[in-house]
Amino acid sequence: MTRTAPPLAARAALWRSAAVGVVLLTVLLLLMVVRLPWSGDLGMHGAVLERLRADLVHPGNPLVDEDTDSPYYSPWTVSLALVATAGGWSTFAVLRLAALAGLVLLGTGTAAFVRTFSRRRGAVPLALLCVPLLYGVRLFAWSGVPGLTSLCLTLAYPSTFALGLALHLWALLRRALAQAWGPVGFLGLGVLLAGVLLCHQFTGAVAVLGATAVLLGARPGPGTAVRRRLAAGAALALALLLCWPYYPFLALAGGGGLDAIHRPLYGHLAQKFCLAGLGVVALAVRWRRDHRDPLALLFVLGTVAFAAGWVSGHYAWGRVLPAVLISAQLALAVEVAETAASGAGRRRWVPAAVTGAALLAGAWTQAGVLAYVLREDAVPPGLRDVPSVALWPRFGWAAAKVPKGATVMTDDYYALRTLPAYGPYTVAPAYPDAFLPDEKRRREATRRYFTPATSRAERLGILKEYGVRWVLQKNGGAGLPPGDPALRATARGPGGFALLEVVER
Repeated sequence: MTRTAPPLAARAALWRSAAVGVVLLTVLLLLMVVRLPWSGDLGMHGAVLERLRADLVHPGNPLVDEDTDSPYYSPWTVSLALVATAGGWSTFAVLRLAALAGLVLLGTGTAAFVRTFSRRRGAVPLALLCVPLLYGVRLFAWSGVPGLTSLCLTLAYPSTFALGLALHLWALLRRALAQAWGPVGFLGLGVLLAGVLLCHQFTGAVAVLGATAVLLGARPGPGTAVRRRLAAGAALALALLLCWPYYPFLALAGGGGLDAIHRPLYGHLAQKFCLAGLGVVALAVRWRRDHRDPLALLFVLGTVAFAAGWVSGHYAWGRVLPAVLISAQLALAVEVAETAASGAGRRRWVPAAVTGAALLAGAWTQAGVLAYVLREDAVPPGLRDVPSVALWPRFGWAAAKVPKGATVMTDDYYALRTLPAYGPYTVAPAYPDAFLPDEKRRREATRRYFTPATSRAERLGILKEYGVRWVLQKNGGAGLPPGDPALRATARGPGGFALLEVVER
């Protein structure tokens, strides 16, 4: 008894520490739900809800005043719009609800999937720490990648919701194969897969890779009856994708000019993801033990797809990165928990100690997120100089003057991505749009309007062509001057911006 007590006490202390870490991270992320830091694509998702609330059946383009389809109109965003309409909630209140739902789904999905590999007490809390913290020593934030910095900025995004669904899908699929579920269960999995693909297509690709890895790693392999049920579930998923009324799913295969945007995914890989290398070691251990390990297979599939994107120049394929990272992070959590519980001697604590050090390094690298929810003087002095992703300026002051559905001419990077969340349109879309036929023409018109050499007559013609009622530009910038008789100064905002109403076109 005296020989086993110290290891048991040490193991309990280790798991308690991991549990405390999970609680602290959860509290921080709940504060992010309330704070809803503005950076990246939040304006796009707000705009989607605004359009659906205005017209649920024919919402049109979320960013410009055109009647086009959009892949942003998904089962999740439609559901959120219905909630907003029924409850009379504002768009940003519903986005906070979306953030809370995404956080819950991601946490419960991670726990459910990990439990299919290990029932050890520490596996789940370790996984819940590894997934947000185990990245690198260089800040990295991207929609669909569940690092702490990313999550703080993208909790309300459909990608977070979809990733949580994908993790639940993998867990349920493992159970369905092990227990030989009936036809109804596999049809339900087909519905779930279609939901992930419709809600966020890049995460849908990750979900397909994960499902493939689970199927290839199933022991024993599925029999004839189960294979038929799998085929029925896949057929139902495809049918739902083809029948979705808001956009043609298969039309997204063209890519929509997204490769240039995603090229940065391939830069500084060692700095951004070096801490996840511990998970690769864990995967190698699992691969050596079982060549059909689903986590190892997911890592291989994800790595091949990611590398193919680089070789082929299809950089948008880099969005399968979560498959590479999550497989390594979860493998490390499972292996550390299993080793600490069943290993012999002091060596069994080495993986836990190394993992703990890596988690602390990851937490320190991303500690700048505290600035999103704390006043500057409330941030601990040692953390005030830790880098963080800067939050974006808000344009609520301008949106308060512009009616919903009105079109604004602006070429400001942030305004283009922010104003539509409040209801207005812009002339040029802030993002590439595969369903907008005159996208290039709109961008060119915006460029010409703000080119110093453009004549007044041409500028007025552009305003008339696109039904522009408002102009947002920097004081002294190119465009019609604020004193022009075609414009009336309405408001001034931070950063030298002026909002001008068009009174002549």
